Amino acid sequence: MAHADTLESPFEDWSPDLQKARVYEQILLDIILGELAPGARLDEQALCRRYDAGLAGVRDSLSRLALEGLVARKARAGTTVAPLDVIEVRQAYEARGLIEPHCAALAAANAGPQDIEALRHAFDGAEEAIRTNDVRALVAMDQRFHAALARAGRNATLARIIIPLHHKAARFWIFSMADDTEEERFAEIAHHRELAELIAAGDIDGARDAVMGVLGVFSDNLKRMVAGGPISGGLAFRGGRRG
Repeated sequence: MAHADTLESPFEDWSPDLQKARVYEQILLDIILGELAPGARLDEQALCRRYDAGLAGVRDSLSRLALEGLVARKARAGTTVAPLDVIEVRQAYEARGLIEPHCAALAAANAGPQDIEALRHAFDGAEEAIRTNDVRALVAMDQRFHAALARAGRNATLARIIIPLHHKAARFWIFSMADDTEEERFAEIAHHRELAELIAAGDIDGARDAVMGVLGVFSDNLKRMVAGGPISGGLAFRGGRRG
């Protein structure tokens, strides 16, 4: 099973043991968490030092992230972290609402034992992560769950669409976590685990309905954010929960 702070991407199968997979996963998490801020210029040599990686692995990772729309690569200007665009995230959530229930239904119909194991274990350690406010681990778990869900449907085209949408949405969802209580976080994990069990049981209609419940865990704070204007900078709650 993958470690809690590793993620996956849909564009090709990179073994988790490959350095470029590790580098990709860590850059992705840092973008989602705002550690690499929107609009920040990404110097390849600096990234090599930051992630203790080779130049080839960093470049492969940035190319992959560019395909997902999380970084922009331009001649002479270099590579920058994509801005946070409220219109784009609204569209991403709308698209997920249309596509992800179908992915869940396909997963209930087609998931194999390894898929079910991945879904069931995606949130292993979540309770401890919630109690210690380990946001990085929680984000990685959520990304891993939805990647496993997309793949379990056995439709690679849908997986290539839905996983990048989830990554983009996570950049906004992370802001709302500052206002979540522990009870709300526990409830969200329970929703995901219920969905995993419905898929394991082959309950197509139940899985389709349950994923809408998962997508509905969208705080009033984030709804206001998406309805408002642009966002700049990183997370406001690094280092702990707001009082």
